[in-house]
Amino acid sequence: MALHRSLDALEVVYSKYKDNGLLVIGFPSNDFKQEPGNNKQIGDFCKLTYSVKFPMITKSAVTGPDANPLYKQLSAKTGLAPMWNFYKYVILPGGKDVYVYSSDVKPDSAEILNRIKPSLK
Repeated sequence: MALHRSLDALEVVYSKYKDNGLLVIGFPSNDFKQEPGNNKQIGDFCKLTYSVKFPMITKSAVTGPDANPLYKQLSAKTGLAPMWNFYKYVILPGGKDVYVYSSDVKPDSAEILNRIKPSLK
């Protein structure tokens, strides 16, 4: 249930701010035993069920030694690897400032929006 609200909220934020420079990228992973499907199944589910339009990469690990290289960098930069689905990393323009938000922080929360809005066009 929380996944569904998070997908809805993430798509709303993406749709609202994409023309102002916000890029959202989905990283499907089964590291937490919630996305066992293949890339097509996951993509179809997100697009058909939640009208997700933000780009999604291929399914990969986000934790451990086999983690996607970007996630390894994000974890190293923030000191926090994802502990559950829907961890969010906000990378501000220039890549110097990176912030991490747990699954409990909704994509449309004031905490995240106040962080990104000053960097939008």
